[in-house]
Amino acid sequence: MVVDLAALPGVQCPCGIARRGFAEREDFPGTIHLTRIDRSAQTHYHSEHTEVYVVLECDDDAAIELDGRLHPVRPKTSILIPPGTRHRAVGRMEVVIVCLPKFDPADEHFD
Repeated sequence: MVVDLAALPGVQCPCGIARRGFAEREDFPGTIHLTRIDRSAQTHYHSEHTEVYVVLECDDDAAIELDGRLHPVRPKTSILIPPGTRHRAVGRMEVVIVCLPKFDPADEHFD
């Protein structure tokens, strides 16, 4: 199956706008998201989801915050985010997110 992530409808999320692919595929255990992150991204965590962010493009001062610690990012940076890790993107960026298991909005938690 081939999906044009940019053509999928955008959904508001704590980071910005996400376009989520493969949610309907029973033979794939996760989802793939093309997410445009803005400067108002909120810190959140997931109890069940593991996420891998792959930075496609970003501001020069972009970073990812993991459990309160900032990590600078640049294009082609990849970040593994295990369940329970409080995280948010800092700065504008576009990322591909691999989410395992399939994304469930009920697994987005805020302190």
